[in-house]
Amino acid sequence: MFSTRHSITLLFNANKVYDRQVIEGVGHYLQSSKVNWDVYLEEDFLARLDNVNTWACKGIIADFDDTNIQNALRGVNIPVVGVGGSYRDEADYPNVPYVATDNYQVIKLAYEHLKSKGLERFAFYGFPLDVNHRWATERERAIVELCQADGYECAIYRGHSTRPETWQYSMNRLSEWLQTLPNPVGIISVTDARARHLLQACDHIGKVVPDQISIVGIDDDDIARNLSRISLSSVTQGCFDMGFQAAKLLHRRIENPTLKHKIVTVPPVGVVQRQSTDFKALQDPFVIQAMHYIRQNACRGIKVDQVLAFVGISRSNLESRFRQERGHSIHFELHQEKLNTACALLENKDMSTQEIAKAAGYPSLQYMYAVFKKHFGETPKEYRDKL
Repeated sequence: MFSTRHSITLLFNANKVYDRQVIEGVGHYLQSSKVNWDVYLEEDFLARLDNVNTWACKGIIADFDDTNIQNALRGVNIPVVGVGGSYRDEADYPNVPYVATDNYQVIKLAYEHLKSKGLERFAFYGFPLDVNHRWATERERAIVELCQADGYECAIYRGHSTRPETWQYSMNRLSEWLQTLPNPVGIISVTDARARHLLQACDHIGKVVPDQISIVGIDDDDIARNLSRISLSSVTQGCFDMGFQAAKLLHRRIENPTLKHKIVTVPPVGVVQRQSTDFKALQDPFVIQAMHYIRQNACRGIKVDQVLAFVGISRSNLESRFRQERGHSIHFELHQEKLNTACALLENKDMSTQEIAKAAGYPSLQYMYAVFKKHFGETPKEYRDKL
């Protein structure tokens, strides 16, 4: 016997990784619970709000970080579940069932990750104050409180909203702020997209990531990550679980409209560590320069001679400094950088081993196989199969 079929509308901007993962979680609830729902989502992924009161749907799950959506749904006679950021003040929550990402825990994870690297100076790159970015204000408040509790100061920069006509101005102001920070410093960016601004600005002004400035973003957005030469460490939010919990709340609400409103707070999943926070407190400026060059170019097949040419000192001098700071040779560092890249790429099941060998800077697939056999005692395919 099938349950009654219901039409459900999702109001999200699926061009954003956060929203896409929430939608995926909703889909998982549909599959696992076997609810009989027809789900409507705009084909171009935007959330349109025309004539909400006339919609012939039984329930709505919506992005309540968007005040336009929140205002449009106020007072509608349709069960609504909101999804968005958490708030310290209970009065800031909407008067509907609500699923929230735990902003405080998101920032705490990023902060503790930077602290674990031995960093003692911190900064935060946020958003200008805006009603649609209240979640960013909550994250800013969290990092200030965390730093104060440990006796640290935290430099705050909200920057500017980015538009094509003001992009260069915004980046220039960001670069100026970065120049004022003491090094080394760990910066938490309010999102991965904003973290990419930091990576670009550091590249333009010659600040070495992560040795001078370590950066951690939020969202683990593959688009933002792949648009930068330095791979970005990032906090993975519990968006998938948020979508699942939102669908569960809506299901209950449809079955029993008299249920009291409920707030479900979902913690982050964890920190994905990549190059941007691979901080090891290097002191030697020549080694810092070499490491920066290696991180950016190892997978282009560079040799030790090219590292020496970039730094501008003799091989014996740099090798001695390298062994003192890193505990191994320049050649080993090049080898390790390519191997780490290959291992990370093997997590992508859509890439062939041939493509990975080329992307990691190996001269051939056979050469990468030989490296893996020597280092791990198994082939790249065997390594991938265990992931």
